[in-house]
Amino acid sequence: SFVSKAAMNTGVPKKIGLEKLTVAVSNTRNISKRDMKLNDTLPQIEVDPETYEVRADGELLTCEPATVLPMAQRYFLF
Repeated sequence: SFVSKAAMNTGVPKKIGLEKLTVAVSNTRNISKRDMKLNDTLPQIEVDPETYEVRADGELLTCEPATVLPMAQRYFLF
């Protein structure tokens, strides 16, 4: 598991009972979407304010309305 250097230094993995190997991450402040090997796509997103149609790189994106919304009303976190 990857954790912050501060978490490693204060023994957080041990305190929470994490048995997996932990490694402190480093040099992550300047990582961006373009640095991802398998997920670096940055399409041009357009939303029509009148019809709410959404397009990515000019292609209309559509999806069916959700029939089930888990945890939508059952749990209030705030």
